[in-house]
Formats: sequence, C-alpha cells, structure tokens
Amino acid sequence: MASEGSLPSGLPASSAIPDLRDSETTGTVVWHRNGLRLGDHPAVAAVETDRLLPLFIFDPAFYGADGLACDSRLAFLHECLADLDGQYRGVGEEGLSYAHGDPVAICRRFADRGWQVVAAQQPTGRYGRRRDQAAAHAADVRFVHGDGLRRSAPTRADWSDHIEAFLTADPHDWNPDAVEIDSCATGVTIPAIDETYDIEPTKQQVPTGGTAAGWERLAAFVDDIDAYPGSISDPMAAREGTSGLSPYLAFGCLSVRQVYQYVIEHAPETRAREMFVSRLFWNRHYTQKLADWHGWLDTAVNPVLEGFNRDRHDPALVAAWKAGETGFPMVDASMRCLAETGWLNFRMRAMCASAYFHLLQQPWQIGADHFYGELIDADAAINYTQWQSQCGLLGVPGLRLYNPRKQVRDHEQAAAFIRRWVPELEPLPAAQLDQPESTPPHIQQTCGVEIGDTYPYPVVEYESAREEFTQRYSERQAEAAAALGDPAVAARASLSGGRERATAIADEHGEATTTGSQSSLDQFET
Repeated sequence: MASEGSLPSGLPASSAIPDLRDSETTGTVVWHRNGLRLGDHPAVAAVETDRLLPLFIFDPAFYGADGLACDSRLAFLHECLADLDGQYRGVGEEGLSYAHGDPVAICRRFADRGWQVVAAQQPTGRYGRRRDQAAAHAADVRFVHGDGLRRSAPTRADWSDHIEAFLTADPHDWNPDAVEIDSCATGVTIPAIDETYDIEPTKQQVPTGGTAAGWERLAAFVDDIDAYPGSISDPMAAREGTSGLSPYLAFGCLSVRQVYQYVIEHAPETRAREMFVSRLFWNRHYTQKLADWHGWLDTAVNPVLEGFNRDRHDPALVAAWKAGETGFPMVDASMRCLAETGWLNFRMRAMCASAYFHLLQQPWQIGADHFYGELIDADAAINYTQWQSQCGLLGVPGLRLYNPRKQVRDHEQAAAFIRRWVPELEPLPAAQLDQPESTPPHIQQTCGVEIGDTYPYPVVEYESAREEFTQRYSERQAEAAAALGDPAVAARASLSGGRERATAIADEHGEATTTGSQSSLDQFET
C-alpha cells in the first residue's frame, strides 16, 4: 500500500476541491460513509430539497498504515461504491460523486456554497469520532439518527423492546421522483484511488461487495436456513452454513432492519430463524455499547484492568500468533484462515482472542487491532467490544477461557480445517492433531512430521500458562467487580441488564476475597 497522502499522476492534485459547476445551484449533499445503499437510509430519507448530490470521500486517513484496513477490504469497499453508483444511476442520469482528501474541508466547501450536507450518524471512536465532531461544528454537517440506537439514554431499560419496535417498523423511505440527482466533477475515480494507494487484494474467498450481492446472499441463506444451527460453531461448516452477511452489514449495503424483515417474511418459523434473528439483536446490542461509550477501542472498560498484560508484551509471541505459528493447531489454522480469507466464525474468533490474551498473556489492543485490520467484515463496535468482553476487561463474572486442544476434539470437521490451513500437519493422524507435540517419535518419523522442525512446539505450556493467568486475574477480580458499582464504569460497560446488573455484581462480588487461582468470579473452560 502506498504511503498516506501520496498522489501519483492517476489522481488529480485538485481532487479534494469539488467543481460545483454552477455556483447558483444548491441542494443537499448526502455524505455516504458506510451506509452504502439507498433503501432504509436515514440520510437519504432526510433530504428535503429537490436536488440530491450523493458523495463519497476517499479519506487518506483510512488508506495509510494507521487505517487498519487490508487491501482486500478496501477492494470490497470499492465494489460497494460501484454498486451504489449504479443504484443512483438507476434513479437518474448522474451517479455517485467522489472526492479525495480531508472530509471536513470538503464538506465545508459545499456548505460555503449554500449546500446542506447530511450524513447518517454512526457510533465510532478514535479518528472517526473526531472527524464527525469537526464536521458538525466546522462544516455544518447534519448527522441524523435512524439506526435504532439510543443516544444519551440514562439506562438500558426496555432496550430490547425498543430494538424490536425499530426492527418491525417501516423502513426509512424516500421519493426518487421528487429529487434530481446531481454530481460534481473532481477527476477522482475508483481506479485512480487503486493506483494511488497501490491496492492489491490478495485474500481468497472474499465475497463480491455491494447491495445486489448482499440481497443475493440473503436470499440464498434463507433458502437453506435450517442448516444454520448446526453450522455456527464448526469453522468448516460455518463458511457456507452461516449467513455470510456480516460484510454487507458492516458496510451498510443492507440495513439490519432490511435483513430482519426479509428473514421474518421469507423464512419458516423455526429454531433456525429464531437463532439467526437473535444475532441481529446482538448486532444492535454491541453497536449500542459503542454509542454509549466511545472508549471501547482504546481503553479497558474496567479501570482496574487497564494495562493488564502490558508489562508482558513479547513481540515474538505476538508475531507467532499473527502468523499462525503458536504450536496450537486450531489457533494456527484459524489465524492463517483469517490472514488468507479475512473471515472466521465467531467461536474461532473468540478462541484466538482467548489464546492471545489468556495463554500468551499479551496486551489486548494489539490483538484487537490486528483482527480489525485483517477482517473483511471489520466493524469497530463489534470487534472491540467482543475483544474486551472475551478478554474479561469488563470485570463481570464468568471469565471464558478457551482450551485450543479441546476445540479440536469438539468439532467434527476440525481435522479437515487444520489440514486445510496447516498443511505441514496433513500427514499426522487425526488423533494427534489436538496436541502434536505429544506424538510419539516413531509416528513423527513415519509421517515425516518432526515437531520442532516441521511444526513448532507450543510457544507456551498450556496448563502452566492458564494457571498463571488465572492467578494474576483472580488477584484483581474483587476490585474489578467493586468498580462496576461506580455509575461511570457501569455506563461504560453498558451491560444488557443495565446499571442494575452492574450494581448487583458489585454488591455480590466486590467484597469477595480471592485465594488461589479461583475466586467467587468463577472462570470456566470451553
């Protein structure tokens, strides 16, 4: 990927300054970010003028190394934009306009010429939050709600009922006949952006981006939804048996409400449908968490656990985890699959996070950022809240420790998954794949697999690493539970049971004394 801000000849140097053609013409600019669709779009529905100029701004901040986006995800984004351009051209002669540069300065230019600029509000953190705050204050961008989330609500009371009402309500609507689609000339094109930033996608099995592809995937999933319950956990079965909709939801090619209503209308009323619909509620649940507190991306929810594992940072262990060279085959297969395809099912994501934080005992942010950079379906709200929850940084009872050996034994197709992604273990008998280092030397010799050479020994010893971590964590458990009694910490945690649950945890576990490696906040192994 080219360095941030480089501008070879493929991209005009003036591309950050849109040519508004007729300065007397004004209307509404719809600034698309990750809502790359026309249907059920709150900003499109909020247009009150007779002229609509759809705009996407290629922000250099997302294309440099700090943007945490692999080239394959950027290529997926570019396919989504081409699809959105086609959606607009289906309404009028003009399509999506592109600009490149500082979004605040570009929006300010439109505002100075008398254009209204509207965008859908979305929970975010880090740069995105600062950008949106600056756009609202310096460029008069109007951010509209419409994603079902509550902003500034004092509690989570009746939240599930609120989300259900949102999902069943009529989608945002607009009248394409009432507006004229306008455009502005910038010279910015998707091929020019690809050239500027040297976008070279390398991942395999990446789906095609765009709303049309999203609807096709949704229809195919609903036709075979009965396979869903048996496919969720197994990393091989999940590739085809789950919905595959996560990247389309992450980029807003489809809205959660559109998916919900399609499934309710077209899928039979079965356990499979109920399980899938519950995942849509969880999608909103974790997104609500980031709306409640923007610090999920950078700061431990529970201040008692801030910096946990930081003093143990070992770049060699982190590198082994990223490369799939830990000596735990299920972890290594998952990490290599992530690197090659940009996707993992939820259980394997959780297992890899657990191995990283609980066994290798490394700082959580490095691991969470790595996942965010590799995933095609990267969603800041879901990625970072799940990482903190899995690592145990909320301080709630029930720390979930994944046993990577047990995961091999638990999944019917684990051997096929490992052999697919860790081919150097292909000759090894299936019975040895949960713990290759225990393979007798004569079997290693017969198979041509030498542990320590062909495949590494585990980078940590499982039992001692697990015991060491639980001992260290237990020493802070009572204090962390007590911290949930602080209203500010409870608000950060945004638990599904609200502040009442946080207070109950603090009351029940906050005064507990910890002895040994277990306390009243029991860990459990899966």
